[in-house]
This record gives sequence, structure tokens and C-alpha cells, in this order.
Amino acid sequence: MTIAYIRSDKNFDAAHEQLQLINSYAVSNSLIIDDEFIDQTSQNKRLKDRAEVTEYFQKQTGSTLLVSDVWVLSTDMEDIVQMFSCLLKHDFSVHFIKQSVVMSRQSSTMLVLGLMDNLRQTIQSESSRVIGRPVGSKSTSKFDKHIKEILEFIRDKKSVSEMSRVLDVSRSSLKDYIESRELKEVAFGSLLLEVSSDAEEQVINTISCSK
Repeated sequence: MTIAYIRSDKNFDAAHEQLQLINSYAVSNSLIIDDEFIDQTSQNKRLKDRAEVTEYFQKQTGSTLLVSDVWVLSTDMEDIVQMFSCLLKHDFSVHFIKQSVVMSRQSSTMLVLGLMDNLRQTIQSESSRVIGRPVGSKSTSKFDKHIKEILEFIRDKKSVSEMSRVLDVSRSSLKDYIESRELKEVAFGSLLLEVSSDAEEQVINTISCSK
């Protein structure tokens, strides 16, 4: 089973941006996504308070998990260690798309440590500056909670009018949302990614040692 896991955060990538990357990656690697898990819990929530997520993963042993970046799983270092351990224990193959690497039981220890240190550096970088949304990113919308349904409607070639009736929302507002988020491109993965041949080595080389 191939699962797309999305968890947006106001300081990182929005859900539609993650889906754009994931769908494009799936197309370029001939992967068929069987399920999309859009996690609405705040990044402030610790893993112990995310029972829905942990229970879901425990039921999907041996699956392929597609995530746009390491921070999507958690921005807490203690939780990311536990998340990595549990995913590997349940024989997941985790594709980190921005890093262009796959973590599995067969991965080297250095790759796993590199991914963890990559997250550590990201968190430090974010905490050392004034937190704000990245330039060009989109603010949250009342339609974000319907994004999975909207993408399914688009793939089924439903009109905006049909979608708005089903969701009981304004047609014009929904049309603007779909266009501003480029959801038609997201739905069909039109952006193909260029994968580096030495991506694992690049992740390992980002490890920063204290002087």
C-alpha cells in the first residue's frame, strides 16, 4: 500500500504544496497512491496526543509512505526518534521527497542520522529568526479541510458547480481556491522532480558537528 501523508504548518509548506510534490513524485516514479492521510493536528501536539496517526500507521505494516519533508512527521526531536523507530519496526519504506531519499530497514545508520540532523538544523534555523510565513506561500483557507475531497472531484472531472453543491460552498470562492492553489496541477502531478544520483550522500554531508 502506498500512502501520502500530509501535515501542514503555518511556518512551512501548506497541504496543497506538499500534495503537489507528492503527486509529482508518484507520477515520475510510477507509484499509485492508495490513500491520502491529511493530518490536521497542530505541530504543537506531541506524538502521545496523536493517537489517530500512530494507530493508523500501526495498521499499515509494510507500506510505502510518501512525505514531502522530515518535519511533516514531527518538529519535535524526541518524537521524530520515536516516529522513525516505529515506522521501521512496522517495516515501512519512507520516501522523503525533498531530500530524494528512501528510509527503510536496509538504510544505513548515517542516512537516518542525517535526516534527523537535517530536521535539527531546520528547527534551529526557524527559532533563530522571526517566525513568519515563507515568501510566496499561501495562507490557510476554510477550504483546506476539504482538500482531499476537492482533489478527488478534480480527478473525477467534476465541474466546480458540482463540487460547490456537494460541499455547500460558494462556487466563485471555490473556483478561486482551486486556481490559486493550482489544484488541477496538484491532482495530476504535473510537476516532475529531478532526482539527484547522490541524494543519500548529500543528506549525510549536511550533518553538522559541534566545534
